[in-house]
Amino acid sequence: MENEVKEPAPKYNYISPEAYLEAERASKNRSEYYDGHIIAMAGASLRHNRIAMNLYREVGFFLKGNRCNMLPSDMRVSTPLHDSYMYPDAVIVCGEPQLEDDKFDTLLNPSVIFEILSPSTGSMDKGRKFFFYREIPSLKEYIMIDALKLSVIVSRRQSGNAWAFENIDEGSFTIQTIGFTLTLQEIYDGTNI
Repeated sequence: MENEVKEPAPKYNYISPEAYLEAERASKNRSEYYDGHIIAMAGASLRHNRIAMNLYREVGFFLKGNRCNMLPSDMRVSTPLHDSYMYPDAVIVCGEPQLEDDKFDTLLNPSVIFEILSPSTGSMDKGRKFFFYREIPSLKEYIMIDALKLSVIVSRRQSGNAWAFENIDEGSFTIQTIGFTLTLQEIYDGTNI
């Protein structure tokens, strides 16, 4: 065929991982990176922040002196192929943290990731983010906490790289990676939910 195009289609608005990291490290605002595209992050509500603080307090206290550590939302996480860079609401890392480079701001080996679901981020956290998080070999649990109602979804890696889901809307659940049981009352304390 005379009019056949044999070149790949160009990627418009594509940004390399290196260009993203350079811009992100120089910026006052945070953004996430997915397959060459940057998405700006919005601020968090009071309820979101209270849930995060409750989580940091309860889990952080339990982990004091433990080989695992809780890290807040400023710790960026990357996938092995560096095709995404995300800011979870909280991370547990067990053992020695593996970092991407000498800037010490991008974690490669989270054991547990927490996301607090809001109306603006919930579908992204359940969809695109989880799709990329599953690529991280060290990740054992992905815990999504709803900011509007008593509801937690715990996803756990199974053998064969499958994931099992548990929906909790009362009582408690166990973060199996660290052997710690957390009640919904502790998570939602002070939120009026």
